Amino acid sequence: MARSRAGAGASGSGGRAAGASPRSARSPRSSFAGSDLVAVEPRGQRRCAECRTGPLGLLVMADDAPHCLDCADLGHLVYLPRGNTALTRRAREGSSLSVVVVRRNSRRKRYERQGVLVEEAALALAEQRCLADAEARARRRERDAVRRAEQDVRFTAAFAAEVRRLFPGCPPQRARAVAEHASARGSGRVGRSAAGRALDRGAVTAALRAAVRHLDTEYDSLLMTRVPRAEARRRVSPRVEAVLEEWRRAEDSSPSA
Repeated sequence: MARSRAGAGASGSGGRAAGASPRSARSPRSSFAGSDLVAVEPRGQRRCAECRTGPLGLLVMADDAPHCLDCADLGHLVYLPRGNTALTRRAREGSSLSVVVVRRNSRRKRYERQGVLVEEAALALAEQRCLADAEARARRRERDAVRRAEQDVRFTAAFAAEVRRLFPGCPPQRARAVAEHASARGSGRVGRSAAGRALDRGAVTAALRAAVRHLDTEYDSLLMTRVPRAEARRRVSPRVEAVLEEWRRAEDSSPSA
């Protein structure tokens, strides 16, 4: 019987012996590509028609009779369960002989793929190639993370500079805090919108206005006392606009000014 790299034992895969023909239109072979060899996980207890071994974990139909993998000359193959598409593809590409393993789904009335049988050397090589790819992807993710972090630093600085350009009186530390909050990656805030990334005047102003609303007015206290959000915004709007106007008209308040 076939060995299993995944600990599935003999109940996982197999192939149809050369010269075997499908039993009917509902045979497992008819459910898959005509070039595929097919082995079946039987639902009942079946014995090999040739050596009488049984019950079989996998069988191959030949001459309308079940055969064990050894009698079908497939016992040297190892089982690879489904689930890793890249590993399966590479193992089958490197194996001179491969077999699709199927199981009958009674509810759906069809055979469904469970895995493949491949040569052990081909599976080992495929595992090495996938591992190398995984390491390469990990290194690429690390590089991408560094690149994104550098981009975020530059964008945050640009956002803060635009806040200061539009509102010269805004304290530098406040402008920086607003930029960091609004431009946080994955936050969905205004700084990550298309307008925000373009440093649009409206987007930058909206970010600063939100900060002033929360930090320089009683807006949060109103929300805590269950004042509706629209009403709370209406009440604090004069104060918010007064702060923005003051910063807009003020001279640059940075230490180097």
